[in-house]
Amino acid sequence: MKKYKFTINGNSYESSVINVEDNIAEIEVNGTVYKVEVDKEIKQQKTPKLVRPTAVPSTDYQASVAKTSSPSSPKGAGNIKSPLPGVILDVFVREGDTVTLGQKLLMLEAMKMENNIEADKAGKVISINKQKGDAVMEGDILIVIGE
Repeated sequence: MKKYKFTINGNSYESSVINVEDNIAEIEVNGTVYKVEVDKEIKQQKTPKLVRPTAVPSTDYQASVAKTSSPSSPKGAGNIKSPLPGVILDVFVREGDTVTLGQKLLMLEAMKMENNIEADKAGKVISINKQKGDAVMEGDILIVIGE
């Protein structure tokens, strides 16, 4: 509904177009509804069509880095890697602690969201490479878990 304000001979008017069918328009002026006949047929405007450019693949110059160790990987030392660039908010384990599969190891803030990083294997924490407040990049090794 389009609204208009205009002044005629010093008098102020507020109007709005309520409905248009063929060449008849319903118009409200200062609270009173009028049916107005227009000399020519009014054509409704069509919604513009959104045209998106073709997606172009990124130009990565290196192969993708595995973010976490695979559950099917051989047992032994396993690396817990950062899935996203961010900042370490808290570390919930210490070197020497025994962890279970799915246990929360640390909290990472990435893109203004808190992400829990969990153990993808059971074992003993061999080393913690990043501490609270450290900035990390995607693929950085955060914790090493061994048997």
